[in-house]
Amino acid sequence: MGKRELPALLALGAVILIGALWGHGTGIPADAPAAIPDQTKRYVALTFDDGPHPGTTDKLLDGLLERNVKATFFLVGEEAASNRELVQRMGREGHQVGNHTWSHRRLDALPEEEIVQEVGKTDALFRSLLGDGDYWLRPPYGAVRPGTEGLFHVPLVKWSVDPRDWESRNTQNVVRAVREAVEPNSIILLHDIYPTSVEAALLLIDALHGEGYEFLTVEEMFRRNGITPEQGVLYRNGNP
Repeated sequence: MGKRELPALLALGAVILIGALWGHGTGIPADAPAAIPDQTKRYVALTFDDGPHPGTTDKLLDGLLERNVKATFFLVGEEAASNRELVQRMGREGHQVGNHTWSHRRLDALPEEEIVQEVGKTDALFRSLLGDGDYWLRPPYGAVRPGTEGLFHVPLVKWSVDPRDWESRNTQNVVRAVREAVEPNSIILLHDIYPTSVEAALLLIDALHGEGYEFLTVEEMFRRNGITPEQGVLYRNGNP
């Protein structure tokens, strides 16, 4: 037997041995996941920051209603207080309303008492307009300071797709950026204060529907994927 033939025979023997063991019940460890997530379900969540804004948010709501799509709105308290009817419309039409602080200040740069005020004042407004509920938090700029997680009594939501719509203000650029990055269980970040972003959102819904995507609120996407969100934990997507 030549030296070159020996490794090949050893490799063949290893394959045969593994096959025999597999056939006798050796294989998937007992502590392995029970099942692989269903990759045929193409969920995605559209989220909108910094509103509500008259003239753009209402147009977006019209388009979502027409398409029977639910989205998640992370509202700035100051803007919500000035546009209460838009907040109430979101609630009536089944959208998820979330907290984006009162004045859009960076929470990682604030003393703890001011963090509590920024979040708590907005939460109180939502309760007065929409009733009791868990109004999930998106920290401005997605930033929280390590060690402050205990201040937050709801889940925290970041994003996995950011087309930087605030920067380009160009509808087609936003659509292109999202379509290049989107995948099942993405959380897409947009801003309903820009007309170009509203136009892009509606174009994206039409295009991604054609690719088999289903649009859900963040909360519903988590529920469908069997995720039990925890307070103070920052989530970037809806992957199980």
